Amino acid sequence: MTTPTMRLDDAARAGWLYYVAGNTQDDIARKLGVSRQSAQRLVSLAVKEGLVKVRIDHPIASCLELAQRLKQRFDLKLVEVVPSDPGSQSTTVGVAEAAAAELERRLSAPEPVTIAIGTGRTLKAAIEKLPSMDCPQHKVVSLTGNIAPDGSAAFYNVVFTMADKVKCRSFPMPLPVIASSMHERELLHQQPMIQATLKLSATADITFVGIGDLGPGAPLVIDGFISPAELEELTAAGAVAEIVGWAIDREGHQIDGIINDRVASSPIPSRDTCIVVGIAKGPLKLPGIAAALKGRLINGLITDEDTATALLA
Repeated sequence: MTTPTMRLDDAARAGWLYYVAGNTQDDIARKLGVSRQSAQRLVSLAVKEGLVKVRIDHPIASCLELAQRLKQRFDLKLVEVVPSDPGSQSTTVGVAEAAAAELERRLSAPEPVTIAIGTGRTLKAAIEKLPSMDCPQHKVVSLTGNIAPDGSAAFYNVVFTMADKVKCRSFPMPLPVIASSMHERELLHQQPMIQATLKLSATADITFVGIGDLGPGAPLVIDGFISPAELEELTAAGAVAEIVGWAIDREGHQIDGIINDRVASSPIPSRDTCIVVGIAKGPLKLPGIAAALKGRLINGLITDEDTATALLA
C-alpha cells in the first residue's frame, strides 16, 4: 500500500534525479522501476508540492534515517545524506549541491563567522554552485597552500573561487601545498603573515574539507604534489587518505614522515571547538571517510546514501 508520505518520497527522489542529477524521464522510469508516464507524474508532483527549488527541499525518509544513525554512531554535529544515483559515476553530484546549500546558509547568517576551507574537486564543485553573495561580516581562510609544484596557482585551491563568488574577507595561504623540506616548511611558517593565517584557521567556527583517496589515481600524484614513489611509501606505511595534504591511516592517525613532515597546510581544526565537515562519497573515498570518523578528525559529514549505508555496515 502506497501512503501519501511514500508518494512524496518517490516524487522527491524523481525530482532529484531529474533536476539535480540530470536524468531523463526514461532514465528515472528505469531506475525507479516505474513506467515513463509514472515518472513524468512523479516529477510533476514534485513541482506541484513545492519540493523543487534550486535543490530538493523534501527530506527523503531513508536519507534522514541514515543521517540520524550516522550522527548517533559517530557523535557528529552535522550530517547530510543525499540520494544516490545508481547510474552515475560522479564523485561530486549531490554532495556538492548539499555542501553549497550548507555554505550558503552559514554565509547568510548576520553574525560574523570564520569559515576554514580545504581543497579538492568536490569542494571546488560546491563553491562553484554558490550564488553571488555580499557578506563582509564573515571571514574565509584557506587551510592549505595555493601554489603548485611548478609555481602556478593550485587549480583545486578554492579560496580564490570563493572570493569571486562571495564578497567577504578572504585569507589565502600563499605557500606550496607541500614544501621541499621540513626546514623550508618551518621557515615559511615563521613568516608573520603566515602565522596570522595559521592562527585564524585554528579559531574557525566551521570547516569544510574534502577527503582525498590515495589509490592509483590519487589526486596528490595526478596534480603533481607528490611522486609515484612517495605514494608507494605512503601505501606501504598504511596510508588510506589525505585531508588538506595530511596523510592518515585507517585509524585516522597521521603517517610519520614521508610527506607529513613537509605538508605546509594548517592543522585540521579541533572538533572540540569547530564543526569540521568532511565532504565525500563513493567507494574510493570510503576508507578515508571511515578513517576520518574513527580518528575523530571530523564531526560533520556530507555524503550519499550508498556511502552512508557502507559506513554503518
